[in-house]
Amino acid sequence: MKHFDDTESLITVRDWLRFAVSRFNEAGLSFGHGSDNAFDEAAYLILHTLHLPLDRLEPFLDASLTHGEAEEVQAVVERRVRERLPAAYLTHEAWLAGQRFYVDSRVIVPRSFIAELLGEQLAPWIEDPAQVTSVLDLCTGSGCLAILAALAFPEAEVDAADLSPDALEVATRNRADYGLSERIHPFESDLFSALGARQYDLIISNPPYVNADSVAALPPEYQAEPALALGSGVDGLDATRGILAAAKTHLKPGGLLVVEIGHNRDALEAACPALPFIWLDTAGGDQFVFLLRREDLP
Repeated sequence: MKHFDDTESLITVRDWLRFAVSRFNEAGLSFGHGSDNAFDEAAYLILHTLHLPLDRLEPFLDASLTHGEAEEVQAVVERRVRERLPAAYLTHEAWLAGQRFYVDSRVIVPRSFIAELLGEQLAPWIEDPAQVTSVLDLCTGSGCLAILAALAFPEAEVDAADLSPDALEVATRNRADYGLSERIHPFESDLFSALGARQYDLIISNPPYVNADSVAALPPEYQAEPALALGSGVDGLDATRGILAAAKTHLKPGGLLVVEIGHNRDALEAACPALPFIWLDTAGGDQFVFLLRREDLP
């Protein structure tokens, strides 16, 4: 697959990396689905296409590509530019908290600060992880947080709920890949609607939270993701309001609710001034994820 005659002069991984970075910058691509710049994205796509270790670029920079390899690399670079799809949809994989997950256009590309917190077993808010026996991942999407929760709390049964049957198919595939089919249970549910009287020690959720104006301004890479997983009403808080309204019913005494809300902290605190939100420290700051105890919920 050729689009430019001058690619004949591209011989090594270094040559193709430079070419890809130039193409990505020329095309004005947007990033944020695993990498935040043209260089890292180009390196990832090239290494993945060549079946090389994703964390070892340097040893291969001056390796020459076969004719077939060059065609494959050019094809993925040009597809990234032409279709403006997130890289994860081209490779069908995404990485979160050091774990690999299958993804395609049926689900949002995994990215959540909650993953970082699960890696710490939500310390110090959870004193004994072994005592967590039931977890709900609400708006599970690809199932990545449900899987990370199952890994973090090995005694827990995990329910993974989502409104989208397509997303649940992807979550079910990931569940099987991790050998967790006996512990993770998918539910097609609009928030809590299909969960009956089930109660949990911990509810986590990375729900849709992009406000309407921001959704309208999203670049093509983000518009390629399921709209259902991004927007949530005019102010981005419709799903969060629904979670707050019903979470207490589904938490056991002493249970915890952990929700990611993007850049909506000020709007949420203004909308719910009576709630004693605890904002959790993450790599991005303390603006994005809140915690509430069952006893603090309305």
